Amino acid sequence: MAIQQLHDCGANYRETVPVEEVFEGRTIWKGEVEVFDLYGHDKAKVCYGWSHNEGKDDKGERFVTVLQIPPVISPETAVKVAIVAEVRTKK
Repeated sequence: MAIQQLHDCGANYRETVPVEEVFEGRTIWKGEVEVFDLYGHDKAKVCYGWSHNEGKDDKGERFVTVLQIPPVISPETAVKVAIVAEVRTKK
C-alpha cells in the first residue's frame, strides 16, 4: 500500500531478500528488503521496501521505498542509497 501511495502505481510482491550493509567492518544496517514488481510507473519496473523503528524510544515506524532506477539495481544498492540519503538529510 505504501508503494502505491508514494509512487502512484500498482505493486505486486515478488520476494524478500536479507541484506546486511557493512562499513569499515561494522554492520550499519541489517534487515529484510521486500521486492515488488511495479505496473503503471513510467520509469521503474521494480521497487524495494522495508520499515524500521524510529522516533522517541523507537516506538514509531518508518517505511522506506526505493525505485529500481540506476544506480539502484538491487536490494543491496537500494539500502546503500537510502543510507546515504538519510545521512545527507541529517547534515
